[in-house]
Amino acid sequence: MLCQFTVKNYKSIRDEMTFDMQASGISEHNDCVIKETDGQLFLPVSAIYGPNGGGKSNVLEAIQTLDTIVLRPVQAAGQNSQMAYKLSKVPVKTFSFSEKSKYAPTEFEIFFRTMSAEYRYILHVQDGAVVFEKLDRIKFDTNRRSALFERNAEGTELKGAFSKLKISEGLSNTLPLLSYLAITYLNNEIVKDIISWFESGIDFLNYGNPLEELRTAVASSEEIKELVLDMIREMDLDIEDFRIEEREKNRIEVFTKHTVGGYSEELTLSEESSGTQKLFSLLPFIARSLLRGTTLVIDELDAKIHPVLLKHIIMMFTNLEINRYGAQLIFTSHDLSTMNNEVFRRDEIWFVAKGNDQNSKLYSLVEFKAGNGEIVRKDAKYDKQYLEGKYGADPYLRKIIDWREISA
Repeated sequence: MLCQFTVKNYKSIRDEMTFDMQASGISEHNDCVIKETDGQLFLPVSAIYGPNGGGKSNVLEAIQTLDTIVLRPVQAAGQNSQMAYKLSKVPVKTFSFSEKSKYAPTEFEIFFRTMSAEYRYILHVQDGAVVFEKLDRIKFDTNRRSALFERNAEGTELKGAFSKLKISEGLSNTLPLLSYLAITYLNNEIVKDIISWFESGIDFLNYGNPLEELRTAVASSEEIKELVLDMIREMDLDIEDFRIEEREKNRIEVFTKHTVGGYSEELTLSEESSGTQKLFSLLPFIARSLLRGTTLVIDELDAKIHPVLLKHIIMMFTNLEINRYGAQLIFTSHDLSTMNNEVFRRDEIWFVAKGNDQNSKLYSLVEFKAGNGEIVRKDAKYDKQYLEGKYGADPYLRKIIDWREISA
């Protein structure tokens, strides 16, 4: 489970911004909040809205970049070749419009939970080198925070449960210590717990290679395929079944089965509509997330998906009878049909917009205050007020086009 993520000096993000999946103390949809055994409350969904070029995707890319930085050396060492498909994004680009930022590190901080503990991992990188790194945890059985390691310009110190581990004197400054421990001590219980979360506790979908992603998701479990079929039938897509056929050169072909008037026929996925094709690259990941209780991160979830289907997908995560294992869905969107108090809590709606310095700002609806200091009411028309520009992340083109000139 993702608890909180903070990033600074990454692409359009100049100043420190924090994306929080902890539930705030508001009264709406309390039956849709994930309740952990220690009493902590977390959100099952979060949607990020904002204009094109505002930096929505950069928030999600920052999370994926940290995941990639940690996992790529592990994958390169041959520990888990199955993770190669999720390691496509690597470069760490700093904020461009500031001389100070250009020569400063990019800073990441992430809080996440496994079955046994909550971890905080901090990583600062500059020009490909690690300049600061820190890891600590809270064990649920003791509820006490303890440090595991800290690495800075003065050296590296292994602490607590890691104090007896050894590290190479020639540890490269381009290799995160967490990655080194995963390569060297993968059988260590704590190391395995942490790396398992980075590998399979959080997943990213950006449709870069949908067929490969489909194969990866479906091949992992027959149970996933059955849940995908259940969702397809419930969405009334007129598809009875599907199968994946391996072809030469590691290619695959997907066949969908339709029955019309008692006559059954198969179509290739390429013959289906673009919306159906996207659903086939999407639904296996949703099924896997719901069945395993993982965090699923999707850029532009609403693209090519009908608003009714989009709402259906969101509600599968907020319905805790379906989402029994604490799965989370985090996505960017332009669709306003779901931006309402029937679908979301106020702390599940986020906005990203750029200021005059081209610096992206991130804030949630629950913390937004108008010029007079008033907060957004839980019964407000979120979509209407957003379109009116009351939340700051203005989706209109009025900054580009002078409407008065066009009307003249």
